[in-house]
Amino acid sequence: MEPEEYRKMAAVEDAMWYYRALHAHLYRELAGFLGKRPARILDAGCGSGGLIRRLSVSEPGWQWTGVDVSPLACELARGRCQADIREASVTALPFPTASFDAVVSADVLYHVEDDEAALREFARVLRPGGRAVINVPAHRWLWSYHDVATHSKRRYTRKEVRAKLQAAGLTNITATHWNTLLLPLVIVRRKLMPPPDGGSDVRLYPAPVEATFNAAMALERSWLGAVGALPLGSSILALGQAGQG
Repeated sequence: MEPEEYRKMAAVEDAMWYYRALHAHLYRELAGFLGKRPARILDAGCGSGGLIRRLSVSEPGWQWTGVDVSPLACELARGRCQADIREASVTALPFPTASFDAVVSADVLYHVEDDEAALREFARVLRPGGRAVINVPAHRWLWSYHDVATHSKRRYTRKEVRAKLQAAGLTNITATHWNTLLLPLVIVRRKLMPPPDGGSDVRLYPAPVEATFNAAMALERSWLGAVGALPLGSSILALGQAGQG
């Protein structure tokens, strides 16, 4: 991404509705697998460190490591969270095999030329039975100025995500869309309206808008917990498990 996008992310990810929802989804899946036990977690493509910053407060027993290919992102992450931050590509992780209990990759794979190589690396560094938690943008037809501004290479279908995780050697794969309730607004903003000044949609909205969006995301989380996967949405959250060796 452009350096300005990392700075924008660092400025808003503690408060913006999207990051609050994304981090809540990731926390739910990690906590459901790891519980309160000490664990080593890799944030593969950590950006400015917002996920590590938020979840380190929720679970102080989790030991985080972050990697990002951007020197600026690493600099921002080191300043915003207490974790081991390495400058490296997710397609060539600088860690031994079976190093982590979980790998998280939130909105990263769509930037990577060889996303399948990255997934194989995630599987390699997971301990037997470890969990990969992946978030990616959904629906090719939703391509817009936002994807151009963030240097996206692709958007995904749920079937495609499942197939790529399976090809990387992961098992027990599940996948759901999310950001379903706000999808009509996303379509209108990105397909029918002119692009905003400043590139991407990463920005903090007025407090009433943020509160409304947060409430919509809370409803979706309740649905996912009580009913199951959502069939549509601007994002896909997928899980896969490393083999037992």
